[in-house]
Amino acid sequence: MANLSIQVKEAVLLTPSESTPTHILTLSALDSQLFLRFTIEYLFVYRSPSIPNRSATSARIKAALSQALVPYYPFAGRIRAARQEVSNLEVVCRAQGAVFIEAVSDIPAAELEHAPRHSTQWRNLLSFHVADVLRGVPPLAVQLTWLPEGVATLGVGISHCLCDGIGSAEFLNTFADLATGRRGLAELQPKPIWNRHLLNPVSRQPNHQSPVADHPEFDRLQDPYGFVHRFSREPLTPTCVTFDRRSLTQLKKLASSSEPELSYTSFEVLSAHVWRCWTKALELPGTQTLRLLFSVNIRNRVKPNLPEGYYGNGFVLGCAQTGAKELVENGLGWAAGLIRSAKDRVGDEYVRNVVESVNQSRACPDSVGVLIVSQWSRMGLERVDLGMGKPVHVGPICCDKYCLFLPVVEQRDAVKVMVAVPKSVVDKYEYLLTGPSQV
Repeated sequence: MANLSIQVKEAVLLTPSESTPTHILTLSALDSQLFLRFTIEYLFVYRSPSIPNRSATSARIKAALSQALVPYYPFAGRIRAARQEVSNLEVVCRAQGAVFIEAVSDIPAAELEHAPRHSTQWRNLLSFHVADVLRGVPPLAVQLTWLPEGVATLGVGISHCLCDGIGSAEFLNTFADLATGRRGLAELQPKPIWNRHLLNPVSRQPNHQSPVADHPEFDRLQDPYGFVHRFSREPLTPTCVTFDRRSLTQLKKLASSSEPELSYTSFEVLSAHVWRCWTKALELPGTQTLRLLFSVNIRNRVKPNLPEGYYGNGFVLGCAQTGAKELVENGLGWAAGLIRSAKDRVGDEYVRNVVESVNQSRACPDSVGVLIVSQWSRMGLERVDLGMGKPVHVGPICCDKYCLFLPVVEQRDAVKVMVAVPKSVVDKYEYLLTGPSQV
């Protein structure tokens, strides 16, 4: 299945518009985790009310990107393994530059607002793709692609080693504000802050042992039922389902029906619902151990709190774990409670233990029986306006087995759920997810 065709008009390296520090910055133990050594890839679709001047818009966006690289100058650097500490990473900052690409394509814009036909159909909307971020390549790439009828897409790739979703959204909104003149460099608040040392391991007694048992996401499980092989063997088909405020309210009522005094957040009930539908559709054996992994923002959960403007990886993984039989039989509220408990466990001591685990033993999340949920719907991505209005669609460049909760245009309380599942279970998964009984 072919990816969409594009024609690249320009590909250049953009450097910061002003002089920036020349030095080497150390990344934190959380930044350096093995499972974060990939690129976060965003796709924004813009439908301007009037046909934009392409050359003027492109020039304005390029100038804004160069400006944004002044306060965020590590994005113009290069990531490498630290010389002294092999497990940790560092950024060589010499204003080497970020990639900017301008392209054109004849794809109808309406196609981009639905799930792609296959996982990599939109790959060329960010044609600079890096498999290994440690090979001296730019950690930031931006591609502006012009479509028919004045529609444009912005593909953005940012190394996950440099920032998390919240940090990348802050960068993108700074970039957008500079592109429209809403703010200048002198007016940026909060100022981007590096301070990665705040998440360094603390000194412990020599006989101190991290309570690994409290971090089941790092446990290696046997795979007697071939879970991992199934996802690698069978083609994955993207799915995309929107839950509006009414649907989310129904899920909350259903989750609380057995214990009315309990109330759950939209994230807790929707994650639980997706997890249970995914499990049922896959028809997993009852004794299969399942884990739902999701990011928990730790900026206000560590002591002291991380400062405003901290754009590094300020999250750890929450992990809800159970057997497939229990998950299916015990109901939505029970599953939502597992997710809440996993979230509530994350405090300062929990975070410090994770930092130690990933720093000392290079602990990495397992993949057996795992569904990963990432919430993009509350990061401010829907506000990234480059002068062509707010995006009419925000999502990933490629749709994967990781489940994304995406923002919905003009519906603040709605969530779009995008995940790729094995082709053989697509119909059943979508039926369960949208069915009147809400399982």
